[in-house]
Amino acid sequence: MKALIVEDETRARELLARTLGTNFPDIKIIGQTDSVASTVEFLREKGNPDVIFMDVELLDGTCFEIFRQVKVQSQVIMTTAYDAYAIKAFEIGSIDYLLKPIGVEALSRAVSRARKRSAEAPGAGINVQSLLAALQTKSYKEHLTVKSGDKIIPLTSDDIAFFFSMEKANYLMTFTGEKYIIESKIEQLEKEFDPARFFRISRGCIIHRRAIINVTRHLGGRLEVSSSPECPVDLSISRARVDDFLSWLE
Repeated sequence: MKALIVEDETRARELLARTLGTNFPDIKIIGQTDSVASTVEFLREKGNPDVIFMDVELLDGTCFEIFRQVKVQSQVIMTTAYDAYAIKAFEIGSIDYLLKPIGVEALSRAVSRARKRSAEAPGAGINVQSLLAALQTKSYKEHLTVKSGDKIIPLTSDDIAFFFSMEKANYLMTFTGEKYIIESKIEQLEKEFDPARFFRISRGCIIHRRAIINVTRHLGGRLEVSSSPECPVDLSISRARVDDFLSWLE
């Protein structure tokens, strides 16, 4: 099995080469590159190996540029610390991935899957169109951690009823009523969390759809939200935001 290593960090490249040589004697490393340009040149001149171990961040850009510039028919295994958004795209594109630091057991599983895909569809490579389409899709944060004393508490986005600002600090409140101080600003949180589930009803508050019990319309066009749990800040929606809010609520 012939392999190409694409990695811009010399130590990481050498470590992967040693690990492959020690544990997979049938894998022959036929080249090592450190950039988009050098990888494209290698593939154009020497063709596709059986498998490519490819880092995401390279000297002159991300590896996705490689797929745009040259047809990749190899099996591809990403060696990366990239986020879940990219990992989702790798799965859609029939690409495997390894999170750094790379363990031998995980490497073995990835190599086995690459062998299996290669045997089932020789030369098929990856689904480039699906991969690139997935990379255009916005992904939102699904997990975060908060601190409580000396404890770190993991939460999912659906644990969160509100983000809000109060007394010059930012907080989140869970559906079970716990309140935690957070560092992120409301403006940042609005961009990071799924707008299908979260709506910024005021300058200082973002609410989860499931926290809304009912909405009361007041004179002048203003809306007031009743919620569970109760939010420590006002949940009034200004007339300027009413149409957007009602459209979102539907």
